[in-house]
Amino acid sequence: MDSFRVYSDVPKVLAPKVVAKIDVDALKSNYRALCAISQGARHISVVKADAYGHASAICVPALLEEGCDFFAVSCIEEAIAVRMLCLEAGKGADILILGYTDCRLAHLLAEYDIIQTIVSEEYAKELAAAALETCGRVRVHIALDTGMNRIGLAAQSEKECADAADAIKKLMSCGGVAVEGLFTHFSRADEDGELSSGTDFTKQQFERFCLVRNILLGDGIKLFSHASNSAATIRFPEYALDGVRFGIALYGVLPSRFVHAELAPVMSLRTVISHIHTVTKGASVGYGGAFSADRDIKIATLPIGYADGFIRAFSGFEVTVHTKAGDVKAPVIGRICMDQCMIDVTSLQVSVGDEITVFGERQSDLSRLADMAETIEYEVLCLISGRVPRIEKTAEYQ
Repeated sequence: MDSFRVYSDVPKVLAPKVVAKIDVDALKSNYRALCAISQGARHISVVKADAYGHASAICVPALLEEGCDFFAVSCIEEAIAVRMLCLEAGKGADILILGYTDCRLAHLLAEYDIIQTIVSEEYAKELAAAALETCGRVRVHIALDTGMNRIGLAAQSEKECADAADAIKKLMSCGGVAVEGLFTHFSRADEDGELSSGTDFTKQQFERFCLVRNILLGDGIKLFSHASNSAATIRFPEYALDGVRFGIALYGVLPSRFVHAELAPVMSLRTVISHIHTVTKGASVGYGGAFSADRDIKIATLPIGYADGFIRAFSGFEVTVHTKAGDVKAPVIGRICMDQCMIDVTSLQVSVGDEITVFGERQSDLSRLADMAETIEYEVLCLISGRVPRIEKTAEYQ
């Protein structure tokens, strides 16, 4: 059974107590569905944060097989890892770092043929100088700050857009960097226009981006342009430009309840029942006595806890127990521990070793967990820790 985990000092074993099963067929299906929405644009698969917790080692080869030839990551470490996966697969691909890289690593950007984001005009000059000293030239895409206020050349007024275009033209004439692309990031594309100004703000960001782009085009400068994230790809196909970035949607998770598409969950978090016993009326369960039995109950212990990413805020969530008689639901009771938690299985016919699905059967599973923790689905996925091996869904759970 091949498995992938972040904890390099944890050996692979035949029977891991917790696994995250990755449905490669679902991933490929989601990729095709998103490509169909944005025909004519180049498709960029965002695989940062170890493919949103799904394991780049599984997802990147699968996406390469599906024809993807452009990936986006957060940092140089992730970029090098993706490049190595591409080399192992014998396929080429562009790799864009969406965030900051220390200019002293310019030689690595060149060595691994990685595209670096320009986060500011000052950074561009420093990176160009570093590249001239060490490797000659680095490929770059320039980020425009059209309203996210995170990174990029300021482009939130007509003057700022004109200044940004001038800065880009100057940068293109200097050595050290090869300016190939231009992009921005929508901050509110997943919000409904009837309930907020999200749709209007997205349109405003797009218009600001296009103003800079059109100034450059007027001077005969055409750069590969991309602005759409998952939400915008689905909701605003007219904003596709030259490329679109598939992020959370690639993994079968919709960015918000206002974004609609037929996608399949890619990750399924699984564990097993490790122990079953009876708790008498009045006895408490777990740390702090947060739960007390109002009658004699039967509980089962699961070897999963917040160190695996199943955090204390998820207490009360109903998991699915796969029994010989069929699937049944059971609620988590008491406080979730670092490595274990308990479920109420009173009146259920369960056995030690029965497999448990924590989430992944339905998109709503992840949404409910996110609501319980007052967060978003992205964070729930990224919380799944490195000690949980990721295995392909077709592999046996032993």
